[in-house]
Amino acid sequence: MIDESLAALSDTLFSVSVGLYSLAVVAFCAELAFGRSRQPRELVAAGGPALPPAGASAVTPAAEPEGARRLGLVAMVLTGLGAVTHAGVLVARGMATDRLPWGNMYEFATAVVLVAVVAYLVLAVRAPALRHIGVFLLAPVVLSMVLIGLFLYAEAGPLVAALRSSWLAIHVSTATIGFGIFFVSGIASILYLVRTRRDALVAAGASTGAPAAPSLLDRLPTAAALDRTAHRTAVFGFPIWTFAVIAGAIWAESAWGRFWGWDPKETWAFIAWIVYAAYLHARTTAGWRGRPSAWINIVGLAVMIFNLLFVNLVSTGLHSYGGV
Repeated sequence: MIDESLAALSDTLFSVSVGLYSLAVVAFCAELAFGRSRQPRELVAAGGPALPPAGASAVTPAAEPEGARRLGLVAMVLTGLGAVTHAGVLVARGMATDRLPWGNMYEFATAVVLVAVVAYLVLAVRAPALRHIGVFLLAPVVLSMVLIGLFLYAEAGPLVAALRSSWLAIHVSTATIGFGIFFVSGIASILYLVRTRRDALVAAGASTGAPAAPSLLDRLPTAAALDRTAHRTAVFGFPIWTFAVIAGAIWAESAWGRFWGWDPKETWAFIAWIVYAAYLHARTTAGWRGRPSAWINIVGLAVMIFNLLFVNLVSTGLHSYGGV
């Protein structure tokens, strides 16, 4: 029996969450626009070095203006409120259907995005400088939520028979957490590549006496901080994803009588595991640190998204029962 009022509340909270995240993106953009960074020419005039030390960022940010700081705090509050209403989407859906609220692609994808937002909030609170990646994370979040609502939405209903197992709470929950954390890690690697490119341009301009024009990218955390964030989140998410794959194999043996059958979903989950294992290895290997390993991490995120969308919506297999 479906509680239609709670199901409607879940749908309303979904729209509210999209609205709050959108306002947060606007506030983050305003923070970047009103913030200022000291360029190499300004540093030289102040008696500082024209070029950064080896391994350091090519741009040294100045103290953040009070107005920009307040906009950043507003953006964080909006993001936090969005996360609360976002969680309410799943809680209301679960109460409406009297089951765990990740029994189809709409619910699973919604939960993945929530994990990514919560992971960002934790990082931003622990390291305030990471707040400046908010717009680059929340913009994909808003886009994801809109696409989920438009193309993956499913009416509240009971679980299909194949999913009525206690393993749903174990396998799908850990897969959701792992995917959400990898989402943040992949965004951090993309920003790392952008930041290193910007630093190279600034350093080249400073060496020729023609400093690069100020850019909003100067407000990003240092390349080292972004690389560290990508690595640490991947380190945190990898064992969770490993457990999700193992739990899925155990569930498969219980449901289908075999641990592994190279079903498309199983195959791409394993490919994702290999890619992230390669990233973690490359990140600690001389010659692969920095940009090469960042690209591997981005490939990992692409594989995860491919596994969610193409494998579920286009290919057919034993994991196609969840519907959209």
